[in-house]
Amino acid sequence: MTDVKALKKCIEDSGMTVVAIAEKSGILRETLYNRLKTGDFKLSEICALSTVLRLDRDDRDRIFFATNSE
Repeated sequence: MTDVKALKKCIEDSGMTVVAIAEKSGILRETLYNRLKTGDFKLSEICALSTVLRLDRDDRDRIFFATNSE
């Protein structure tokens, strides 16, 4: 389960807008906003966001494969 709160923090810390991240990752803006609400990301989206946000393996796993998210 995705730790959406941690993901939003990474997005904020990146200095990019959600729209810019969507464009750079190849995810439709509407899709990214919906995923941020549900936390239900596809593997291809996780890979793309990890690249755009420059997440290392530990951060990626902590955010997208969290065992106890709020």
